[in-house]
Amino acid sequence: MFFGNLSFGQSSQQINRLDSLLKLNQNYPKQDSVRISLYLDIIRQYSRMNNPEKVEDFALKGIQLSNKLNSKNFAGLIYNRLGLYYHGLSNYQKAEENYLKSLKEYLSVNNQTRAAGIYMSLGAMYVAIPDYAKALEMNQKAVAIYQKTNSEANLSSCYINISSIFQDLGQHKKALEYAKIALTFFIKNNDERGQAVAYEAIGLAYFAASQGELLSMDILPEQKLTVALENFKKALKLAEKDEENDDIISSNRVNLGWVYEKLGQKDLAFKSYQGSIEVSKKSNSKKDYAHSLKALGDFYMHQRDYVNAVKLLTQALNIAQQNKLLDLERDTNLALSEAYDKFKKYDESLAFYKQYVIVKEEIFNAEKEKEITRRQMQLDFGIKEKDYQLKQQFTDAVLQQQVLLAKQQHQKLILRQQQLDLSDKEKMLQRLKFLQEQKDLENEKRAQSNSFERSELLSKNEALIKNRQISEQNQQIMYDGKVKIFLSVAFALVLFTAGLIYFNQRKTTRLNKIINKQKRELEQLSKVKDRIFSVVSHDMRTPVNSLLSFIQLLEEGNIEQDKLNRYAALLKNSLAYTSSMMENLLNWAASQMQGFNPYLETLNARNLSEEIVDSFKSTAELKRIEIQNNICEDAECKADANMLGLVVRNLISNAIKFTPEHGKIMLESKIVGEELQIEICDTGIGMSEEQVSHFNKSEYQGAGVSTPGTNREKGTGLGLLLCRTFMGLMESKIAVDSVKNSGSKFTLCLKKA
Repeated sequence: MFFGNLSFGQSSQQINRLDSLLKLNQNYPKQDSVRISLYLDIIRQYSRMNNPEKVEDFALKGIQLSNKLNSKNFAGLIYNRLGLYYHGLSNYQKAEENYLKSLKEYLSVNNQTRAAGIYMSLGAMYVAIPDYAKALEMNQKAVAIYQKTNSEANLSSCYINISSIFQDLGQHKKALEYAKIALTFFIKNNDERGQAVAYEAIGLAYFAASQGELLSMDILPEQKLTVALENFKKALKLAEKDEENDDIISSNRVNLGWVYEKLGQKDLAFKSYQGSIEVSKKSNSKKDYAHSLKALGDFYMHQRDYVNAVKLLTQALNIAQQNKLLDLERDTNLALSEAYDKFKKYDESLAFYKQYVIVKEEIFNAEKEKEITRRQMQLDFGIKEKDYQLKQQFTDAVLQQQVLLAKQQHQKLILRQQQLDLSDKEKMLQRLKFLQEQKDLENEKRAQSNSFERSELLSKNEALIKNRQISEQNQQIMYDGKVKIFLSVAFALVLFTAGLIYFNQRKTTRLNKIINKQKRELEQLSKVKDRIFSVVSHDMRTPVNSLLSFIQLLEEGNIEQDKLNRYAALLKNSLAYTSSMMENLLNWAASQMQGFNPYLETLNARNLSEEIVDSFKSTAELKRIEIQNNICEDAECKADANMLGLVVRNLISNAIKFTPEHGKIMLESKIVGEELQIEICDTGIGMSEEQVSHFNKSEYQGAGVSTPGTNREKGTGLGLLLCRTFMGLMESKIAVDSVKNSGSKFTLCLKKA
């Protein structure tokens, strides 16, 4: 994640710096923003020296002075510093509390940039807990702010963070999508380190993806390693341009080693692992160095070179123990246990396995504490929210009952964690027991060796006698066996050939279906685009020429007022049509762009429709058409406000266009299961059965032509296509029921809020 780690420690330089700051603070006479800045520097120094009492003391002074000076930004800075401090101590409850206070201060003065930074810090904290849902939410909020402020550098960091979260969740397609978005921003800003990070994320997404995910990424399974290798190479090439990128260089060399090993290119894999060790050894990152040693040790294990494997794994274990890298220490102990097991040195294997169990239990306890902390944070938030709501409706006795229920649920969670802990311990004890029994069996084997030797001599004597009797039988059996082997091999080859042919035929059929579908879609899109060019080339020329002529008449100044008003009205109608056409064209073009995603929120369908109906009243009155809005006041749904508004606007516009004078348009709503259905009915000329059937098909890509209205109104032919496209983007449905010359009814099926 793009979030710095915190470390603590004291040195003479830090102490001298702190003394200097305290002296400045003591001698400074005023209570103003300069003193608050001194408080911030003092808090930072005490944080580095890990002195929580002094950190809290000066933070309180700074907040009190900020409130006195009514400086929300300084208060936000102090709360943020406290959040960073407790975040570094893994005290996530206090970290969250102070981050949220800082966020509140920034938002109160509309400091969006600093608020976005707090969202990113919260996202990094939730990943550490881990609580991926909240981490995604925080990063998405930061993205929303950075998009408004056009801060592309920060946007790219957010997208890389989101990609990393989806990678941890095993959603490799999503991780790939966000890594590619981040890459475009990094390239645009010429950020070569960012580009290297993005290419590595893309490579990891392809490398870890399942076959199903690869197909959805438009990559065949057999291309997986090649594509991953290509991206790792790009990442490495960019990272090597700057010596400060040791961490990226080291990790990508390990990634390349994994891919080469999968491809069977052992020499290149060894070279990559060795290069990672050389780079990380020169850097100050003990963690990267230990991981590189572990990667090469695993490679030797796979090659059954247990001597070199033990040598490298032992070095990695020593570094992990010295630097408290528990995950690496656990995995290395297990690998050494397996290596010594291959040597048949069961005492050493058992000792390393016992150490593996100890470290694993230590990690489990730490993770259990994190999980309890995460649950407690969720529980505290839930109780506070319930508390506010229930105080408005229930008595204190009911509130206490709800809190008690929450505590009981928390206790059940702790009991469940204890049960899982006990089960894990039982499995570990079984493994230890197995290794101990294996060692006892080895000793017993040695004790019985003399007895087995004597039995072997007796068996040899008996075998010599029996061999003469069964020699002829053996020859016959050998002949029969050869015949059977020949027939089995022949049968296996036939089966293998048939299976290969069948698999290739299925694969070819599947790919042909995909290609044909894409071909149909491209052909339809080509027709729509041809229609757009035709509309633009024809319909844009007329209003522009009219506008030029009108301006020329105005310049000459010899036009009567009545004609001027009539020409202005005609020009207004022409430009209104052109504006509507351009809006639909731009919306259609945006829907075809990659990354055009809806923002689903809870909407009141009545309020949304009222605004749209009001905007069409003057148009409807020209044709004496009555519009009735019968949508329920409490009709709510999950949808994108802009997209749903455009859909309803296009449908009402079409209804007015194809309804004759003195007609009627009605908007109705009803709840069907988990859906809110909005019906837009008219008494117009309706649609043919062929048009209805074509529109209700899932692969509908537009009619490609525009039908004039009852008063010869023009159109672009894109309205219904946009409706179908935007409803699909919102994971909703649209259908039409119509009879020629008897009106139409369009039904929008939306998720109920």
